[in-house]
Amino acid sequence: MSSAFEKVLASRAKDRPTGLAYISAIFDDFIELHGDRRFAEDTAIVGGIARLNDMPVTVIAMDKGNTTKEKVYRNFGSPNPEGYRKALRLMKQAEKFHRPVVCFVDTAGAFCGIGAEERGQGLAIAENLMEMMTLKVPIISIFIGEGGSGGALALAVADEVWMLENSMYSVITPEGCASILWKDPKKVKEAAESLKLTAQDLKELGVIEEIIKEPKKGFESIYKLLESKLIETISKNIQLPPETLAQKRYERFRKFGVYEEI
Repeated sequence: MSSAFEKVLASRAKDRPTGLAYISAIFDDFIELHGDRRFAEDTAIVGGIARLNDMPVTVIAMDKGNTTKEKVYRNFGSPNPEGYRKALRLMKQAEKFHRPVVCFVDTAGAFCGIGAEERGQGLAIAENLMEMMTLKVPIISIFIGEGGSGGALALAVADEVWMLENSMYSVITPEGCASILWKDPKKVKEAAESLKLTAQDLKELGVIEEIIKEPKKGFESIYKLLESKLIETISKNIQLPPETLAQKRYERFRKFGVYEEI
């Protein structure tokens, strides 16, 4: 069994498929939509309309890129405020036209540059959290690689959250945690274990619903599995009244951290 830090490294592996790869493999007739209608286009987040088994859906994905040129173009998968505002614009559009929303999360965290802070990075993330909690259409979020802090949470307020076997989801990176708590970057492995950031840890804690097992080679089987599970889950959730759907989502998050003394 891999250690927590080994899973962190696997989540960052260069050969892991990016968000666009999942969109291409799972959905049909994807049409990308651009811009937040306020400031600019953010290439770290890709979003638009597609078909899932002939069902119209809105799909939003973080993308890190593959080559060096692509990584720079995608800002290494770290969105600016306009990326989150674009995602929210597409989700509100999905609500208007009764389309389910599917999000793919893969980011070390929201971009922390001066410009991003000046343009309201924290507010953009907070608005996503608030609006997604009451969105009146089904939302499924899938962690395909890294899931860092509020930058990941901004696309993860969902009816169900799934994680690939070797993905991670944490308030901070193990490196950052080790530097802050112990002032010693060599304690990164200890930090990874303490953070409970693996899919297995989070499933046990009730933070996620599903762990998607990864094959030793290739991701084709994962694409097919996710397509099947998405069709099944969305078809079930879309039958619920909008108010019930939002209430169940709210109750899902209210249960986090609740425990009973024996």
